[in-house]
Amino acid sequence: MLPDPTVIAENLIDTINKHEDKIHAFTQYNPEQIRRDAAYLSAGPLTGMSVGVKDIVETEAYFTEYGSGIYKNNQSRADAACVTLLKQAGALVAGKTVTTEFAFFQPGPTVNPYDTARTPGGSSSGSAAAVACGMVDIGIASQTAASLTRPASYCGIVGFKPSYVRYNAAGVKYLAPSFDALGVVTRDVTSAIKADNVLKGPKPASVELPLQKPKRIGFCKTPWWNQGDADMHQALQSAADLFGQHTSLEEVDLADFEEGADLHLTIMSYEAAQSLAWEYTAKREQISPQIAALIKAGQAITRQDYEEALAKAQNLRQKADILFETYDVLLAPAAPGVAPLLEEGTGSPLFSRLWTLLYLPSLTLPGMVNKAGLPIGVQFLGRYGVDEALLSYGLWAEQILPDRPLCSG
Repeated sequence: MLPDPTVIAENLIDTINKHEDKIHAFTQYNPEQIRRDAAYLSAGPLTGMSVGVKDIVETEAYFTEYGSGIYKNNQSRADAACVTLLKQAGALVAGKTVTTEFAFFQPGPTVNPYDTARTPGGSSSGSAAAVACGMVDIGIASQTAASLTRPASYCGIVGFKPSYVRYNAAGVKYLAPSFDALGVVTRDVTSAIKADNVLKGPKPASVELPLQKPKRIGFCKTPWWNQGDADMHQALQSAADLFGQHTSLEEVDLADFEEGADLHLTIMSYEAAQSLAWEYTAKREQISPQIAALIKAGQAITRQDYEEALAKAQNLRQKADILFETYDVLLAPAAPGVAPLLEEGTGSPLFSRLWTLLYLPSLTLPGMVNKAGLPIGVQFLGRYGVDEALLSYGLWAEQILPDRPLCSG
């Protein structure tokens, strides 16, 4: 039976009104639009669930501004494919959520629900914050380096970045096509599974995945372990100890992958210089110093260097696949530590650059906190293209990790 759409709409509006003045997760939301959309809700696997749409994703009912003044009041004529699929499955769009400028580093107004003096991360900041304090059930997010994983870690929620090109990108403005991937942030793994069943399309589906215990976990401190802080070290080691009480876990040496972060930056910079060529040429005075520096760096990379980086990246993907002949899942840091203060920026993407380069599906899991109670996520990585297995392992890990701290917003 279809839930009462009026009740769904009014509950959503009340929840947004309760938190939005403090959190600033939305670029736009319209109570009357929510009520109109609710009147036409269809029955499906996501009926009754609400969605925040990252503002690099086109929507017909709301402006799509990409976090940039260049596109102020930019009106799309249609919903992006991912938005259409979610609506077909019965989800109710709550509005557009804040992103950093062109999903890079220049932050928007959103704050972290656990500490409003801190960043929610970038670039899926609004989606993560809205999910963390209960304004929406699903946040559409995206990742070029760590734009989904990092906010999920900082905001104490689940973040699912699927295997590269698992979700259709029609109607999404991307920065670096070799890496950009749509994903979702949710409050639990089950909700991520529900969203994945829909977004992998083309028809809405409802499939329950079994909770599955991995037989062997590879613990990857990564070559950048020393660039994380003591809080992160403690959180990851504690998670490893918990998992190790229930299944086989051993440390994995990733020395052969140390070049991965630099390769990612080279490829991303080169492609961003192309993707934002018009904005840089025609509207340079309206772009941030961060974007300008990225484009300049990309313009300085030769085609030969870019192609060599692509070839080396492919070689590392082959090496990564071999790891999964031994391990069911890899455990790794999701971020260098807890969310930085707002004036320090949106945080470093270092601990996800390699995994994004390798195209692996990633699941950020909450539960660990520092002494002040601030969230620190841990990251599960699965074999490329085997996303359902990773999500099943995530259901298991969710039961092992501590109960997450409550976020009042």
